[in-house]
Amino acid sequence: MNDTFAALKRERTTSFDKLTKEVEKLSTNPQASKSEDDRWWKPEVDKAGNGYAVIRFLPAPKNEEVPWVRIWNHGFQGPGGWYIENSLTTIGQQDPVGEYNSKLWNSGNDKDKEIARKQKRRLTYIANIYIVKDPSNPQNEGKVFLYKFGKKIFDKINEQMNPTFEDEKAVNPFDLWEGANFKMKIRNVEGYRNYDKSEFDEPSNLSENDEELEKIWNSQHSLAAFIAPDQFKSYDQLKARLDRVLGLGAGAASQRDEDVREDVAPRAPVSEPSVGKTAKASWDEDDGGDDNLAFFEKLAEDDD
Repeated sequence: MNDTFAALKRERTTSFDKLTKEVEKLSTNPQASKSEDDRWWKPEVDKAGNGYAVIRFLPAPKNEEVPWVRIWNHGFQGPGGWYIENSLTTIGQQDPVGEYNSKLWNSGNDKDKEIARKQKRRLTYIANIYIVKDPSNPQNEGKVFLYKFGKKIFDKINEQMNPTFEDEKAVNPFDLWEGANFKMKIRNVEGYRNYDKSEFDEPSNLSENDEELEKIWNSQHSLAAFIAPDQFKSYDQLKARLDRVLGLGAGAASQRDEDVREDVAPRAPVSEPSVGKTAKASWDEDDGGDDNLAFFEKLAEDDD
């Protein structure tokens, strides 16, 4: 008898006990089967939807040039379920949703244009941050995490780097010595997290000790890894998923089924395009920012 197989027979009682305990864990905590990635930080809010924290955006990690990466993704519902996928346009490749949206937009049909708007790309960013103050989880303070955020917070970063008025000094918020802490102020506005009141503090040194700053810098996580080609599904995989979600099938891309159009609309509210944008931008650019980010992250978790 094979030694490995003999061990299986000999230890089957012990193995059964372990299996029973694992089942018990799942019964008492359904989320226990999901591995927690402790590299990530998420701000917490109270019952009223308010939250506060102070973070510091960190410079580019070792051997990388930019202190953030941006990822385009799609999140919408069709008759075949939810489509929640990263877009290949993130890495400069053609994406089936973008191609399909272009066909809808150019069809001359207003309802097709509305569908394209609701299926548009959403933009998220990932950066390394240092937690200066986290009242909800003080154990996070003094540690480095990855943080995913949307366009609204990135706009505030851009305003620091490219101020509007002459009397404002440009600040690199990612600088360890002359950067600035970011005071995150979260409110609940019409059911969504709102970051409008968040602001950067005055420029300051994160630490007067360069050895401490070097330790923080060396604690950062790779950002380039998130946009490596092997992190994205292939065009064919995404196309097959899109066809299932929208019920397209062979030759059905131009189908004019009113019921299908109604089902395609996502349940999550989507911001309408801003006045003055170009025709392409009104369906292809994100203007929802962080408001819908938590909603689609929750859907992605439930879909795992």
